[in-house]
Amino acid sequence: MMSLEIVMATLALAIGSFMNVLDSTIVNVSLSHIAGDFAVAPTQGTWVITSYAVAEAIFLPLIGWLTKRFGIVKQYMVATLLFTGASVLCGLSFSFEFLLFARVLQGIVGASMIPLSQTLMLGFYPKEKKGIALGIWSMTVILAPVFGPMIGGWITDSFSWRWCFYINIPFGLISTFIVYSIFKKKGYKDKIEKAPIDIWGLVFLIIGIGSLQIMLDKGNDLDWFSSPLIVGLTIIAFIFLVLLVIWEWYQDNPVVNIRLFLNRNFSVGSVCLTIGSIAFFAAVVVIPLWLQNYMGYTALKSGLTTCTMGISSLFLAPILGSMLTKYDARKFAMIGFLAFAISSFIFSYSPDVTSGYIAFSRFITGFGLGFFFIPLNAITLSDIPPEELAGASGLYNFMRNIGNSFGTSLATNFWNNKMAFHHEEMVASIQNGNPNFISYINSMSGTLHDKLAYINEVITLQSAIMGVNDIILVSGIMMLILTPFIFIAKRK
Repeated sequence: MMSLEIVMATLALAIGSFMNVLDSTIVNVSLSHIAGDFAVAPTQGTWVITSYAVAEAIFLPLIGWLTKRFGIVKQYMVATLLFTGASVLCGLSFSFEFLLFARVLQGIVGASMIPLSQTLMLGFYPKEKKGIALGIWSMTVILAPVFGPMIGGWITDSFSWRWCFYINIPFGLISTFIVYSIFKKKGYKDKIEKAPIDIWGLVFLIIGIGSLQIMLDKGNDLDWFSSPLIVGLTIIAFIFLVLLVIWEWYQDNPVVNIRLFLNRNFSVGSVCLTIGSIAFFAAVVVIPLWLQNYMGYTALKSGLTTCTMGISSLFLAPILGSMLTKYDARKFAMIGFLAFAISSFIFSYSPDVTSGYIAFSRFITGFGLGFFFIPLNAITLSDIPPEELAGASGLYNFMRNIGNSFGTSLATNFWNNKMAFHHEEMVASIQNGNPNFISYINSMSGTLHDKLAYINEVITLQSAIMGVNDIILVSGIMMLILTPFIFIAKRK
């Protein structure tokens, strides 16, 4: 049985990581309202997401260096309080520019919360229960992006988009207070060392990762490599990330410990997490867009239909977490990859699909998600020394974020291209020489214009669904490829 102290610490840290991940997705459904309130174009409104993602992506790899200078507990508490304060500023924003400033601040301070909540939880639990700690932590990170759009849709429809930020206030204060009370009571003292600032490493990091994140976030809006800006950002990102790796490799006090990738389990786990996140986020992004734009679902109904993926992971997390210390985590990850892949192959959608069928299919897929995501945390961090754990967790979560960004950008672009392809294919098949088409159109009432408009609407809906099915299929193939790859890692 776990003590009350452990339960409270778990609750506090879980709340912190949940609200942080939640803030990366909760405002997605509110962008039109935000753009309308500040009288900016919808394309400009997407900077509310991009500004947060860029700031967080830059600071995640810095976590290891920051904890050495400020300490893990102190940094977590200060970051959580500042994140809460930045949330208040977002809600009180009087201009679009101020909102972007507050979102950047959120991303900067919020970058510490997820990896440090993971580090503190692993350090707080006894060795035989670390698997449970990882299971609970993983659960919060899985649930947040799944529930984010639903919660954001409900808040926006019922109150205002500003409350998407105000809801962080009680959670941030509760998390900080509990962590402070528990760790102060235990007499916990952070190990602090005045690590020198690697200026050039910091410059390479900011420019390289900042360019990469903006390229991923704005690629769709600017039609990818047909835009000189996207081409320029890609070249800059490549050059400065290469410089970052080379420079940091030879530094005694790097801002990013690149040598962590020499650890086999860390490298394998990070690669699997990145690719797995791409596959996972592709469906998380595209299915709600399809339901809302083509199936007539509200944001709330769409969220309720797809959140079943998180529910199955919620049930699985504590059970799987308790088993990780007894059995080979690689085999659990393999089961997860296979389950995710099989569910992607057997479930497909049609124009008359019910919300119940979609909910059930996402529920089954959620088991695969839980089975691979939770063990990956255990595999990746299994051989990391305690003094490097915070840095490794920061870098690991950076890889997850990059996977999410790639998944979002690539999936949206892939979906649009597939929709156009299927639309063109179906239009080509209903030319005047097609007897089935002639028979069908003659059986319809109304003018020729009305008939053709209706047929085009049907074709558009069909092509959107076929595009969604294609994305789910590709996601399954990606998971299948990862199945043998995970066994390159050593058994922990």
